[in-house]
Amino acid sequence: MIIMTSGASNISGTFDVLVIGGGPAGMMAAGRAAEQGANVALVEKNRRPGTKLLMTGGGRCNLTNTSIRPESLVEHFGKPGRFLYPSVRMFGVPELAEFFGARGLTLNTEPGGRVFPETDRAKDVLRALLEYMREGGVKLVTGHAVTGFEKEANTITAARTPAGLMRANSFILCTGGRSYPATGSTGEGYGFLERLGHAVVPPAPALTPIKVKEDWVRRVEGAGIADAVVSACSSGKKCASARGGVIFTGDGLSGPAALDMSASVGILMQSADVTLTLDLLPETAPDSMDAELVSLFDAHPNMLAKNIVERLVPPKLAPTLVTLAGLDPEMRLNKIPRKGRLSLGRLLKGLPLTVTGLHGFRRAMVTSGGVSLGEVDPKTMRSKLVDNLFIAGELLDITGPTGGYNLQVCWSTGYAAGDAVGRATIIAS
Repeated sequence: MIIMTSGASNISGTFDVLVIGGGPAGMMAAGRAAEQGANVALVEKNRRPGTKLLMTGGGRCNLTNTSIRPESLVEHFGKPGRFLYPSVRMFGVPELAEFFGARGLTLNTEPGGRVFPETDRAKDVLRALLEYMREGGVKLVTGHAVTGFEKEANTITAARTPAGLMRANSFILCTGGRSYPATGSTGEGYGFLERLGHAVVPPAPALTPIKVKEDWVRRVEGAGIADAVVSACSSGKKCASARGGVIFTGDGLSGPAALDMSASVGILMQSADVTLTLDLLPETAPDSMDAELVSLFDAHPNMLAKNIVERLVPPKLAPTLVTLAGLDPEMRLNKIPRKGRLSLGRLLKGLPLTVTGLHGFRRAMVTSGGVSLGEVDPKTMRSKLVDNLFIAGELLDITGPTGGYNLQVCWSTGYAAGDAVGRATIIAS
């Protein structure tokens, strides 16, 4: 049975395993360690666990992505993806589906491989995790923040809280990053790790909207493109690109493709100015664009320019796009000169935007940076510097694209850490 202790005056105790942080990685780690027979406590500074989990996927909780397989990890996460091989092999997408299915939660796969609970409710995901911890008798301590650690030689002996010391044989740190700080994700785990001797790559907002200079984006706020290619260019060279949905905001771009580009844009901005180009019709080859427009113009000579463009892009965007091409949106197609048509075609295949910055942690979905992967054992998530410390979830220096990838990192690394400490407890006993 889970014992809820919010605001208790004394929470001191001794456990086999103490998990710090009640997000997805922490709850998975605690449940797995308890499943192995360990005496486990999880301490969470919020009054309830899973606060940020309830917000994911607009409250629907995009749990994972079916394209996450050991052979594709580098493709989705870059070189750091190699670190995930052991944990994803141990607890990947099939195991996750089995885990939730065993607790009465069927998963559905949507376009792009995005996996959601059949109920479309993040609270049902949280319910299943709480049930998992309840099965193993995890003690859940809420409303208390860990403020630091007691350490002797190369071993942690206790976690400090305002209400007392919590002692354990092993400690799993899963305090998350700095995104959505209103949920309690304030990044204190990075400071803990640095004081314990770990190297931490400076955290930065990732999967966050991009801000641009152009004023016209305000007029098209809310317009969305279901399939576009966003390319970032610096010093005249194309440096990175992403394909997917794009949404115009009041000051720039959001949507999956823009969010996926944000980390690359942030890196490029450190050394040079960055521009974006949007290919609004990626299925049309550049050298075929003018022929496509000629065909449309010839078929509808008396149609207004803005109306024909509405067949290609959202109606809210069409008049602005025509104006940017130097044309009158009310002009009939048979009056548009070749030069104007070519200009329109170029914009459809490469709409330019000037980056001015990124939105910060308040709107970032995840945090990039974190503990250096070379200092963590990828099979067990055990620190290579502190004998009884394990690290999982967003604290690790690995970030994937939108679509469930980053939650799978939490599930896999949390499970691996919980499994490792659980097995160690069995051996020790």
